[in-house]
Amino acid sequence: MVPPKNKPIKRHIAIQPLSREHHQGLLLCWKIRKGFEKGIEPQRIKNYTDWFWENQLEEHFKIEEKYVFPVLGAENDLVKQALEEHEHLASLFLQKNEIALALEMIQNDLEGHIRFEERVLFNKIQEQASTEELQHIQEHHEKEISCGLWEDEFWK
Repeated sequence: MVPPKNKPIKRHIAIQPLSREHHQGLLLCWKIRKGFEKGIEPQRIKNYTDWFWENQLEEHFKIEEKYVFPVLGAENDLVKQALEEHEHLASLFLQKNEIALALEMIQNDLEGHIRFEERVLFNKIQEQASTEELQHIQEHHEKEISCGLWEDEFWK
């Protein structure tokens, strides 16, 4: 018997840009993994993750924290978990020592965090958000943050 596939989650239009940014985050994890598989110098990978943090992920976290998480409130356990994970991931991205270990942790922890937000937290937010709250999210984040191109494609 073939196990059932995960059905795609139908996202409200207000949350779709954030989900597309999550896809970019998963690609970052894949690129880190590819870099390690190819024996790339960790500093080259770190240069990319620094750029990704500064140009995409840091702002993505701020948008979630300011406009999305308030739907459930600061006392919600899922929101508390997401905030703790944001803090943990920020510290990994800003790590200056033990770069290879930090990159490995980013790869694992960011992927887990994105899966948690997509499969659990965003579903709950979408369930509980009022039309006004969804409109508020959409007004403040209609277009996903783009990372542009990176000249050192070490993952290829």
